[in-house]
Amino acid sequence: MSEPLAGRVALVSGAARGIGRAIARKLAAGGCDLALNYYNSHDEAEALCAELRTLGRRACAFQGSVGVPESVAEMFADLRRNFDRVDIVVSNAASGVLKPAMEMSLKHWRWCMETNALALNLLAQQAVPMMPAGGRIIAMSSLGAARAMPGYGFVGASKAALESLVRTLAQELGPRGIRVNAVSAGVVDTDALAYFPNREELLANFAQRTPAGPTLSAEDVAGAAYLLCLPEAAMINGHTLVVDGGFAISG
Repeated sequence: MSEPLAGRVALVSGAARGIGRAIARKLAAGGCDLALNYYNSHDEAEALCAELRTLGRRACAFQGSVGVPESVAEMFADLRRNFDRVDIVVSNAASGVLKPAMEMSLKHWRWCMETNALALNLLAQQAVPMMPAGGRIIAMSSLGAARAMPGYGFVGASKAALESLVRTLAQELGPRGIRVNAVSAGVVDTDALAYFPNREELLANFAQRTPAGPTLSAEDVAGAAYLLCLPEAAMINGHTLVVDGGFAISG
């Protein structure tokens, strides 16, 4: 079986569940050793490590809150005791408050912005000194970065900020041979979607309006992230790759 990413080390944040777990599995299948970040899903993260080790990969789990500078620094201190390099960083961990913007507070704003946007910069600051030329940094965004969605205002704003930061980091790190991109996913029925009060409506609307088919899986999104890690993607930089089956182009 071909392993185009053999010998590389990938860090995936929010890796214990959902899209993060699918990305970790995909990168491991491509040859990567894995550093898995989690916040409060220790058992799931350790179970995934055990699974990836059966593929012959090195896999370690590291607890940390990606929007807190001190926590990210501590996580990387632990990571450096296990790995001497990081070739791929996937900033996947996300959180937020799902309420109308008129009901939101400064605390809500900071939580969304720090967890969803600032985290990318914190991870990059720690990872880049360990990252050789050819490295990849990928941020996971959503269609809410460009579309108005009920109750999604602050999260959407944080995702728009994230995509802007991707472009800036791509410009700054490009001369070092490091490519920075985003993947913007459509509606995926993960555990996170259960927190949306209009979950069933979102799934039904996506199924009705998506030309490529009624469902989008975490594995579909992982495949898009994986493509950006391949050597053939070396000149894709500062781009947001939409994986939504064509949902966003349908009126």
